[in-house]
Amino acid sequence: MRVHPLLAALIAAALALSACSSSTDGDSPGADTPSTATAPDSADLSATARIDPLPISEWSPELTDLVLNLRSTVIGDAEEADGGQPAHESGGNSAGDNVIGTLANHPSLAMAFLPFNKYLLTENTLSTRQRELLILRVAHLQQSDYEWAKHAHIATSVGFTPEDLERVMEGPRAGEWSESERVLLTAADELLQDGAISAETWIESKAHFDERQVTDLVFTVGSYSMLSMALRSFAVQTEEELRAYLPDHP
Repeated sequence: MRVHPLLAALIAAALALSACSSSTDGDSPGADTPSTATAPDSADLSATARIDPLPISEWSPELTDLVLNLRSTVIGDAEEADGGQPAHESGGNSAGDNVIGTLANHPSLAMAFLPFNKYLLTENTLSTRQRELLILRVAHLQQSDYEWAKHAHIATSVGFTPEDLERVMEGPRAGEWSESERVLLTAADELLQDGAISAETWIESKAHFDERQVTDLVFTVGSYSMLSMALRSFAVQTEEELRAYLPDHP
């Protein structure tokens, strides 16, 4: 039987459409088929470093000098010295080497960021205890285990107790904070949640801090929030000596 040309064309088109529909029902999704891929969980992300830290022997002389100077003036790092020398000079692997080694892959950035970080750690107008309260609160809220471990180590060396560290995790509403410490923690929470210190907290801060101290408060929270993003994104690994300070996760 002879089929009319128009009918033949319609049959051919129907068969082609049926074949296309069948292919989208199989294992190879079409362009409009939603992806079923899921992101790896956080444990997978932190299993290995995404950027290999450079060994100390490959750091530039300028970076090495800067790090030695920083460590000689920061409580916690200075205490790791062996006979007055930083641990890595005596053959050890100092806490923080993985951070510096990661940044050493980008020397111009490292040399721009680390002097500012040195200011926050050594010339901050806030006290060491106040500074560490802020950094630990940032580390907790930003879920940066490395940042928490490093600064729990420093905080412990300046008198923080295990109970203090637990209360940092609880936040400004936890008991036994001084009024100035409560204001600091509240300001940190507001900066991270809202991007600004509230009017109420600003007024409260004026009873305890001058304008330079409040400025350092904002820049400390901002800088360590940025650093926690880098530490987590690069999956910087915690050195063995810091692992005892890692937070417990449920």
